[in-house]
Amino acid sequence: MNAPAHIDVDSRNDPTPRDLAIVVRDERFNRGTAPRRWWAGEPFGTAWHNALSATFPRGEAFFIEAVKAHREGAPPKLEAEIRAFVKQEINHTREHIAFNRLAEDHGYDIKAIDKRVEELLALTKGRPAIANLAVTMALEHYTAMMAHEFLANPQHFETSDPEVRDMWRWHAVEEIEHKGVAYDTWNHATKGWGAWRRWRVRSLVMMIVTGRFFKNRWIDAMMLLKQDGITGWKARWGLFKYLTVTPGVVRRIFPAWLAYFRPGFHPWDHDDRELIGLYEGEFTDALMPAE
Repeated sequence: MNAPAHIDVDSRNDPTPRDLAIVVRDERFNRGTAPRRWWAGEPFGTAWHNALSATFPRGEAFFIEAVKAHREGAPPKLEAEIRAFVKQEINHTREHIAFNRLAEDHGYDIKAIDKRVEELLALTKGRPAIANLAVTMALEHYTAMMAHEFLANPQHFETSDPEVRDMWRWHAVEEIEHKGVAYDTWNHATKGWGAWRRWRVRSLVMMIVTGRFFKNRWIDAMMLLKQDGITGWKARWGLFKYLTVTPGVVRRIFPAWLAYFRPGFHPWDHDDRELIGLYEGEFTDALMPAE
């Protein structure tokens, strides 16, 4: 059952849309089979998205805890946003566990990636909670950027396995809906900070996150390509071309990434909810109802 959580705006200065509804879509995907190379029968898009998916179960649990750690004293609007955010992320975790199991059934070593993520997250233990929130805010911007790109440009998934495509589109819609939650939680948690300090910390964290994100996902995708029998320059060039040329997701999201460094930036500076309407109107019939 889809449960809308309507968010009331507390302030005229709040950039979050006044009529925003964060909807918890309790959907199920990938309980059957899919081709090994589900991304258009091609290994590079398959490897990249498999590498991303392998990080989501632990990564999204990290996001949930980072945001929940700063909900005390939040205004009613933000409290409602956080509750809806948590519910959506729990469902995303469940569906990516199912998807990862499907990839493992095809012989990909997803558990090796999961283990590395576990080891990296262990390094955050004992770190100030506000640092984890800053990392979450940066990574949530990445998910929102990629979500927009996947929905705005159908070429990313138009020839992929239909059910896998529907899962990624479903996930993308909800990432767009809650793209401001971590950021607004950060603003709430750092309300005693000056504007310069806020900008400096979030900008520095984004630079660090960007380097680690691409380094680790590249390593993971290379490992998966090796398991597909693709190594050396062919693997490196193929993945580079996928990310920067066709369909070129990294090239396409660069302007949105750059916008994060603008003083006064907020994720809802760009209201892209029309993509949610497209999904709801065009793809609802393809969804597997909740069990």
